[in-house]
Amino acid sequence: MPEEVLFKSESGQSREEIAALLRRVADNLENGDAITLKAGSESVTLEPPARPTFEVKAEREGPANGPGELSIEFELEWDEDGSDGGGGNGPLEIE
Repeated sequence: MPEEVLFKSESGQSREEIAALLRRVADNLENGDAITLKAGSESVTLEPPARPTFEVKAEREGPANGPGELSIEFELEWDEDGSDGGGGNGPLEIE
């Protein structure tokens, strides 16, 4: 299935600024509110269902024998028809 990017933002931010953004997403999820992403003149509003699929991925990109780039990716997925996500491989723990 082809991918259509509805919104993208990438910028260097402090750990505190990132935590505040993630906290806002967490608050909206907990309250059942929509999530609006804004950057400049671009914006998109999405309404996750009660049980979306939550994907967490840690990656290292780069040469096998040298320094690379590390990342942690958090992703919420659900079907546009409103059905909740499914699947998974056990409960996630973050320490």
